Amino acid sequence: MDKYKRLLVTAALPYANGPLHIGHVAGCYLPADIYSRYQRAQKRDIKFIGGSDEHGVPITIRAMKEGITPQQVVDKYHEMIKESLFGMGISFDIYSRTSNKIHHQTASDFFKKMYDDGLFEEKETEQFYDEKAKVFLADRYITGTCPVCGNPNAYGDQCEKCGSSLSPEQLINPKSTLSDAVPVKRKTKHWYFPLQEYEPWLKQWVLEEHKEWKNNVYGQCKSWLDNGLQSRAMTRDSNWGVKVPLPDAEGKVLYVW
Repeated sequence: MDKYKRLLVTAALPYANGPLHIGHVAGCYLPADIYSRYQRAQKRDIKFIGGSDEHGVPITIRAMKEGITPQQVVDKYHEMIKESLFGMGISFDIYSRTSNKIHHQTASDFFKKMYDDGLFEEKETEQFYDEKAKVFLADRYITGTCPVCGNPNAYGDQCEKCGSSLSPEQLINPKSTLSDAVPVKRKTKHWYFPLQEYEPWLKQWVLEEHKEWKNNVYGQCKSWLDNGLQSRAMTRDSNWGVKVPLPDAEGKVLYVW
């Protein structure tokens, strides 16, 4: 520990889509707080930093259902979560939020630097779209009848009755959970990070150099690497979030930050 002159402690960002749950505190913020308090007691230079996660599809959907703006949703729950954390004595040095201007600017700068360095793949794909709600749909927001067991309430990614992994194309009589409209396919362009190009050194770094990680963490990473890494989308279709800083990216935001 003495080889580190300064320590930064972070914890998972609570999602500003509802109130804090006691399980979040016990499993995440309390252990981080105990560690931070111990380091302060040892007179070490430490900062414990957290904040509210305020972007993503669930927030836009909650706003839509309640007839308010996404900003109103996150303003409400950010304050509620912050009061809960500090009320329980969680000793953050900084508790911020991802809707802050400095966060938007920093995330945008990272994306633009990587784009200028030619690190992204640009792809046009077809995705499901709700013409009534006028939004692209994540698989979880499409329901229909499971082709395996006949469950009428299966999701576009999984049937929770029989456990089958699904895709929206497999559902019988699919519909949007936002409007009950039948989703249609639309073309959309996004920027992807080619993880497969970094697979060799990631295998070395994870599988050979970090065997001290917890078994479940190590095992999950090993599973991804063993199955072969794939390109991951860095952007999504939405008007809520950090806007993609490119001239041909209207209606696109960074995924997730």
